Amino acid sequence: MSNILWKSLVVSPAALGAALLLSSTAIAATTTTTETSSIETSSATEVSQKPEVLVEETKAAQFLAQAKVNPFSNENNNSQSQVTSVSQFSDVQPTDWAFQALQSLVERYGCIAGYPSGTFRGNRSLSRYEFAAGLNSCLDRVNELIATATADLVTKQDLATLQRLQEEFSAELATLRGRVDALEGRTAELEANQFSTTTKLKGEAIFASTDTFGNETGKANRAVLQNRVRLGLETSFTGRDMLTTRLSAGNATAFDFRDNANAPVSGSKTAAINPGSNAVGKQIFEVGSTNNNSVKIDKLTYEAPVGPARVYLAASGGQHSDYAAVNNPYFFDKTDGGKGALTTFASENPIYRIGGGSGIALSVPFGKGDSSLKPSSLTLGYLASNANDPTPSNGLFDGNYAALGQLNFNVGNRVALAATYVHGYQKAGSTLFDSALDGGKALVGTAQANTPTVAGSSSSNSYGVSAAIKPSRKLSLSGFVSYHDVIPEGAGVSREAWSYGAGLALPDFGKKGNVLGIFGGAQPYSLRAGASQTPYQVEGFYKYQVSDNISVTPGVIWVTSPGQATNSNDAFIGTLRTTFSF
Repeated sequence: MSNILWKSLVVSPAALGAALLLSSTAIAATTTTTETSSIETSSATEVSQKPEVLVEETKAAQFLAQAKVNPFSNENNNSQSQVTSVSQFSDVQPTDWAFQALQSLVERYGCIAGYPSGTFRGNRSLSRYEFAAGLNSCLDRVNELIATATADLVTKQDLATLQRLQEEFSAELATLRGRVDALEGRTAELEANQFSTTTKLKGEAIFASTDTFGNETGKANRAVLQNRVRLGLETSFTGRDMLTTRLSAGNATAFDFRDNANAPVSGSKTAAINPGSNAVGKQIFEVGSTNNNSVKIDKLTYEAPVGPARVYLAASGGQHSDYAAVNNPYFFDKTDGGKGALTTFASENPIYRIGGGSGIALSVPFGKGDSSLKPSSLTLGYLASNANDPTPSNGLFDGNYAALGQLNFNVGNRVALAATYVHGYQKAGSTLFDSALDGGKALVGTAQANTPTVAGSSSSNSYGVSAAIKPSRKLSLSGFVSYHDVIPEGAGVSREAWSYGAGLALPDFGKKGNVLGIFGGAQPYSLRAGASQTPYQVEGFYKYQVSDNISVTPGVIWVTSPGQATNSNDAFIGTLRTTFSF
């Protein structure tokens, strides 16, 4: 680790100033006054602007008393770069008795740095180790001046003072230099064995034990142990951009929902009509499953800033919730991650499930400064489901697609709002809420909401509102409403679909990192003859954070009228999900 980096981490601005001002009398005085301070002090409480000093102290000792600072506090972790003039400090005035001394140190030795706010803060406590850190930095600076043939700037008096200080603080200097050597050795080892200078490997593995209960649905299914694994390569070329390449594998299979006559409900996996279009009760770990644990690239995206805006490019596996604000904290974990809600319904507004695949998006911020809307943004996106297919009725513009527009509003620091519009196009046989994943199978909603009432293609106009409110650090409220108008391209009957939900989350419940969550509402549904019931779903879960990398989430999902028919009984799903992440 270079001396410059070491300075930025531990060097106290006041220690730098005091290092060349202390006389032998000052050493004796500070030895008495500073040994009582503790390096472990975290609050760095402000002391009096004019601390009491002993009459016999020299001006150098007085300067030290007035220039105490704790470089181990959080405030000093982001120290600003070397100042070139003492006038850069807003809290140092020409009338201050130490002004000339500070000015001389800045101009002669360049040993003074400050805080990001442009202040010097010369009134904080100082320990011997902190002083030694500043002394070590000043010694390095003097050596640099000598090495660059500017030794004439270093006076004999200052060299004598530095020599006495070295002798007084020899033990502390040896300790600090030993730590620096150890850090440099560890850094060299990490650099020699690191995976890549630009790429991080991230992974997530989900083990889920789950079963269904309740009448015919419970009898038709058995308890299972399923899994999903994701490995991602996150590459940054500039430090502000991100190329994501993700591999996925899984073996999850959905449950078979039955009515009271033991017949598969419409759209369930064994139904004769539209199998796979019913996604009521679908869980997060089922998304992206390859059924037999075969590996596939399920996401290839790139994000980068362009001026104040941010551009999102998806070559494969793009989803609206990758780039648009979802406003569902503690239930939404990235995009179908294993640390949030159990089900796809509770994770995000179903409007974000319309379309997916390849395309582009742009987010432009506004409302900065003292405005009540901070920071807010306008988000635009376009995703095509079959962009790689050059055959007719496919491709970037001729196949299934969804264009999104969203206004995001942050009111203060506790309220977030979003108004969303999505225009989509669905070919014959397509499902509405599929995100272009899992072979076009629905990810949320009933078969009636996902399947058009016509045999041909259709277009859709969807409108959604979502909100999140955090009254306190221990409580979060969120919810959404979405309306979908599906219009046939040819002859046929239009249909309407609705969905709404609300959730309550208690973060750090029982332990830091834990989350207790309850979410309920209506799955996307469309009322029509033979499907007059509203399919409600309520889930409760408790994520227990075992460690930084392991969480265990038990939960229960209650589904009413999964087929929207009067003869489809309620179903209960019990799940124990374990998530490993790195």
